Amino acid sequence: MLRTISNNLAFFRQFRQRFETTGAIAPSSRFLAKSMIRFLANRGPAPVRVLEIGPGTGPVTQRIIPLLANGDRFDIVELNESFVEILKSRFQQDAAWKTAAPFSEIHQLPIQEFQRDEKYDFVISGLPLNNFPADLVDSIADTYFQLLKPDGVLSYFEYMYVRPIRKVVTRGDEKIRITRIDDTMAAHCAEHRLARDNIVLNIPPAWVQHLAGSPDRAMA
Repeated sequence: MLRTISNNLAFFRQFRQRFETTGAIAPSSRFLAKSMIRFLANRGPAPVRVLEIGPGTGPVTQRIIPLLANGDRFDIVELNESFVEILKSRFQQDAAWKTAAPFSEIHQLPIQEFQRDEKYDFVISGLPLNNFPADLVDSIADTYFQLLKPDGVLSYFEYMYVRPIRKVVTRGDEKIRITRIDDTMAAHCAEHRLARDNIVLNIPPAWVQHLAGSPDRAMA
């Protein structure tokens, strides 16, 4: 309980200081976290490679770790140094997290700069895409699929109706920015969507999008 309160306070401080990269006023609810890992939860016995992007204080990470085993690979990409320190502390102090520490690694850098020779079975992202420049969203979306195996699954969330509402109420450059982001992500969903979960019990309510990998990109 004390850890949860501390993490929530840390998250809120980062929200106030860095809204553009934190994007929410509270960590993901357990309902959203459960949805984010539902394809990973149905994994087979073979080793898997998992990439989590923008975990914040780790509410989704907490759900991922019990699903992992020796032989798996778990990489975490988080840009915010305060969140990185919280995550490192949990791998050092939390008994459940310690079991995954030998095959886990935290990387502090932008996801578009993260490179690996081997692709991932599962990419799970908590990045607040609606807060970013449209060109950056294009780059991040491309990176998702570059890192994902052809038969892998990308899971990410977005807050319900944020882009449709912003497209109506905004003008000028902001309207252009949010429309471009909406067009980019809608195109990926139209081509690759496996499922969409409606998570009402979250602050704010959210959609979790699950997309399939791209064979064409993998063969390029």
